[in-house]
Amino acid sequence: MADEAPPRKRADARRNEVSLLDAAAAAFVASGVDAPVRDIAAKAGVGVGTIYRHFPTRADLIVAVYRHQVEACAEAGPALLANNSSPHAALAQWIDLFVDFLITKHGLAEALQSDNAAFQTLHAYFLDRLVPVCAQLLEAAMQAGEIRFELAPVQLMRGVGNLCIGAENNPDYDARRLVDLLITGLRLH
Repeated sequence: MADEAPPRKRADARRNEVSLLDAAAAAFVASGVDAPVRDIAAKAGVGVGTIYRHFPTRADLIVAVYRHQVEACAEAGPALLANNSSPHAALAQWIDLFVDFLITKHGLAEALQSDNAAFQTLHAYFLDRLVPVCAQLLEAAMQAGEIRFELAPVQLMRGVGNLCIGAENNPDYDARRLVDLLITGLRLH
């Protein structure tokens, strides 16, 4: 029965998992990936055993946080496009979510650059999931005549990423403001 799908998690188990992934992401931003598991569990409102049941190793938790955030960002793109007054507004909101992801990713950066095999496929996963979403938003804004020139999604994402580097270490540096200027500067009118 190799074709059988894995059993679906109960709704409360899915909520617990999302809650602890969000709590872990916040803890990683605040304290790095070595944040105590008991603090993550307390913030998520679950027991430490729940974390270890879902994620037996810290590497499993780090990978899950990264993937969870990539998925949230990927899923947001089409929803923003469908529910905004303009494609440029959707792009701007998505880029804001992307900045949130990048800030969390910087909290994960040290772990992601380690030799741990669990982290080796994450960059490709990031590109595979987010570049098409950014491309869809850019294409919609170009088709609507809202942005001034064709820009490759990877170029925009890299530019935004570069503007976010170092923001966590310098309270006088406002990366979000610079990213907003970049996105505003794409507009035709």
